[in-house]
Amino acid sequence: MFNLLFIGGMFLLFYLILWRPQAKRAKEHRELVGGLSKGDEVLTSGGILGRITKVSDDYVTVEVADGVEVSLQKSAIAAALPKGTIKSI
Repeated sequence: MFNLLFIGGMFLLFYLILWRPQAKRAKEHRELVGGLSKGDEVLTSGGILGRITKVSDDYVTVEVADGVEVSLQKSAIAAALPKGTIKSI
């Protein structure tokens, strides 16, 4: 009986410490990616700052400098930045 309680407790601990926070972060990232639109300023997972110029189903085109555009998978977007962030840098 003690062994079953111990295993159940370990599973609960695993769920609360590892699985639930990861699922929460994944949900937040899906919402971020789903809400991207033209003109948003973003930070990629590689550390590149840019402004979105085109959005398709799986890809975004990001302008990283005047006349320089890069196509990225939406999943490569790490964060959406407040408007005016790029100008202030």
